[in-house]
Amino acid sequence: MSLAVGWQAEADRERAEQLANALELPLLEQPDLDCDTLWQQVLYVADGRLSLCATGRKRPGPIRADFVSGAVAHRRQFGGGTGQLIAKACGVRKGGRPRVLDATAGLGRDAFVLASLGCEVSMIERSPVVHALLQDGLAEARAAGGLDDILDRMHLLQGDAISLLSSLEVTPDVIYLDPMYPHSDKKAQVKKEMLAFRALVGQDQDDAQLLAAALAANPCRVVVKRPRKAVAIEGPAPSHVISGKSSRYDLYTLRALPSA
Repeated sequence: MSLAVGWQAEADRERAEQLANALELPLLEQPDLDCDTLWQQVLYVADGRLSLCATGRKRPGPIRADFVSGAVAHRRQFGGGTGQLIAKACGVRKGGRPRVLDATAGLGRDAFVLASLGCEVSMIERSPVVHALLQDGLAEARAAGGLDDILDRMHLLQGDAISLLSSLEVTPDVIYLDPMYPHSDKKAQVKKEMLAFRALVGQDQDDAQLLAAALAANPCRVVVKRPRKAVAIEGPAPSHVISGKSSRYDLYTLRALPSA
């Protein structure tokens, strides 16, 4: 997959240059994203925001980490609170807000939901490009105002989760995993993001090692999000399964969650 950093206007140039240097990627000056080029994707700085853009005349829209508007904002306001499956899987309950480590942060949506429910959430993202998108989304949310109490509970790390899980200074109550999987969901939004992410980081081939590392870290429970009909990750069988319409959560319970 060919990737470069691009910028739209002169005001975006400096940030694009910094990103290109930090990520060791080529820098494109005001690229025409509609044209087919040798760059399949561009990490694009435009109007002060960072997005991942495919190129070509039939390209999908930009992908960014957005905690202010769209589906994430709707889910925060109308998603069902502690009644959501992810909340039940992670043990969010009246008087109980576990400390969660999201070891496969992605665009941070699940982490944001858990933080909005009162959990302290650490996020690990191993792709430097996705990490940059997350940093941008968190900064935009901070600048928008009104979300500081949620954002203060979100802590972003960059690195390989398998390595980081072996050297945690504080053991979380819950380790949450959502490894990349070849989804069959036909919804355009999901398909667009999954295609872009697979092109960028590829399918996770080390999910069994990641599960083993999470269990070895000895949290109270490990929660793995899977497509509803997918096989469980290779390793021990889940202690419990919570299923929804399209997804399910495999729970590996090691001991009871702490009381409030």
